[in-house]
Amino acid sequence: QVQLVESGGGLVQAGGSLRLSCVASGRAFSSYGMGWFRQAPGKEREFVAGLGSTGPASYADSVKGRFTISRDATQTTAYLQMNSLQLEDTAVYFCAANTKRPWVVIPGDFTHWGQGTQVTVSS
Repeated sequence: QVQLVESGGGLVQAGGSLRLSCVASGRAFSSYGMGWFRQAPGKEREFVAGLGSTGPASYADSVKGRFTISRDATQTTAYLQMNSLQLEDTAVYFCAANTKRPWVVIPGDFTHWGQGTQVTVSS
């Protein structure tokens, strides 16, 4: 059983930064693919960033150059560094784990979810 707990959300002004954290437990963390998704009010959940167990990171076009996903295998934690935040980045952000094909980033393969953390960007 994979368990994921996010933290680090909050209120930030446009142009600011936040770092989200996701602590994973339940299996060898290094064997997971990790990802971040978000859901804004009235919209479907969308892929933000993903990191395979062995491969490079993948990002949604809307966040490329602003967000960075990383992981610390020794501490079972994944991160999402968010810079130059925009109003449209406001959403609930979910950490996700992929144990199906962890070596590649395929949004549909993420089947384990955290509870979400709210990120609100103000003008």
